Amino acid sequence: MTETSPLPPILVAALYQFTQLDDVAAVRAALLPVCEAAAVRGSLLLAREGINGTIAGSDNGIAAVLAHLRALPGCAGLEVKYSRTGALPFGRMKVRLKREIVTMGQPDLDPVDGVGAYVEPEDWNALIDDPDTIVIDTRNDYEVALGSFAGAIDPGTRSFRDFPAWFRSRRAEMVGEGRAPKIAMFCTGGIRCEKATAFVRGEGIEEVFHLKGGILNYLEQVPEAETRWQGECFVFDERVSVTHDLTPTHRAMCKACQRPVDDERGCGCRG
Repeated sequence: MTETSPLPPILVAALYQFTQLDDVAAVRAALLPVCEAAAVRGSLLLAREGINGTIAGSDNGIAAVLAHLRALPGCAGLEVKYSRTGALPFGRMKVRLKREIVTMGQPDLDPVDGVGAYVEPEDWNALIDDPDTIVIDTRNDYEVALGSFAGAIDPGTRSFRDFPAWFRSRRAEMVGEGRAPKIAMFCTGGIRCEKATAFVRGEGIEEVFHLKGGILNYLEQVPEAETRWQGECFVFDERVSVTHDLTPTHRAMCKACQRPVDDERGCGCRG
């Protein structure tokens, strides 16, 4: 009889939800003690538009925090992606108040009603294999450098704030001779695409699609033999990046710019 290896003890939950939070200070005041009592560590961002972040801890600790979050207005369907690791990837728990939970600098954008059509991981390959589909990686340059979907366009952005200007500079090329393009977009866990797809639809593109749950969901759901993913996926904690089976690579991270360190090129830090 073959013995199975025990699961790594630490559960990591990457989560987000766009919803209207009227009193974010009150939400923070109630949330932080719950996290501390559950011995959960990580970082959560709160804004009037919702919540975003990654936390880690025991299974029971994570369950307690998620139960609290799902009780918030509009958060019953909280988007959560799980992975496991052998040690806590965060040193402490932070709950911060922000103007946006993912900064794009487009204050009139509606990521709830304006979002593109969701595509389940099992349907993603067929969509991006279609030669009429324009596939766009909405992540930043240092993330794309570690891995991406085959054939995806890399905007080369250093910040998500740069995405609107990049798209507007390429829009005419994508539309080309009056044809209506079909655009498929993806990011790490799905949150940036909530805004990116809403933005692109606001620019007059109708057929805009969004990988539900992002790259992490795809890597979890799609067998490696069928994958269109190439390389590693950058994550925003001390694991730095993960492979197709969500195994941490434990690359080095620059403490100054919080970017992965490449043995040949360094981290690209300009600071």
